Amino acid sequence: MTRVHLLVATCIVCATVGGGWYAWRVHAVAARAAAVAPPPDLTAPNRQRVRVEVLNATKIRGLARRATFVLRDQGLDVVLIGTESAQQDSTLVLDRSNHPEWAQRVADALGGARVEARPDSTHYVDVTVLLGRTWRAPPEPLNP
Repeated sequence: MTRVHLLVATCIVCATVGGGWYAWRVHAVAARAAAVAPPPDLTAPNRQRVRVEVLNATKIRGLARRATFVLRDQGLDVVLIGTESAQQDSTLVLDRSNHPEWAQRVADALGGARVEARPDSTHYVDVTVLLGRTWRAPPEPLNP
């Protein structure tokens, strides 16, 4: 065999192994995403726009942004993100529009949180989330 034939054979073997690994990896990621997909009751209500405000009530940078990705993956409409000056240990979900079931869905989508009714018609949002230090983003990659 000449060097050219050997080089071509090596390239074919590498491409085959690399393609197989890539296909396996894509399948593994898709299977993991399907395994951690939320039950249907955690998603936003059908034909309802649930407007959510996410406020970081900690000194951990980027927490509100990560929670926004989690909530948007659940079909919720995060319209405002920001920082709350008062620090909190645990996450609190506030019902602003007298829809306790919406606030509970948001709390469940975040992995569980305390829900309180604090109606406020001057807010543009239906639900306000005050993220506490104990909230952790899921370990799987988020789709921005």
